[in-house]
Amino acid sequence: MISKLILDEKMEEIGGKPWNPVEVASVNDQVIRIAMCRGEYHWHKHTNEDEFFFVLRGELTIQLKLPHSNITLYENELAVIPKNVEHCPKSTGDTYILMFEPRVLISQGD
Repeated sequence: MISKLILDEKMEEIGGKPWNPVEVASVNDQVIRIAMCRGEYHWHKHTNEDEFFFVLRGELTIQLKLPHSNITLYENELAVIPKNVEHCPKSTGDTYILMFEPRVLISQGD
């Protein structure tokens, strides 16, 4: 059976725990995860995969090391961080994001 998903219900599954992704759906070898961001995550990079961020609610700043500049995403904006680019997401309030990632990607980064 094909069913629809309600993202508000997935947001509730997070239970207010920042940086604790919940799987929303699978598409081929990819997984769509939703997470609530609050505060600063940690500096990391992914050596084999790009990382896709889409802001559903709130505001997310993705800090980047030189030669890149930081990116601030608002609701309905997205960015792709290429593999091997060191980055550190942060949010001043509760921000909900969707991440499209290879299933093998560990959300904590390398």
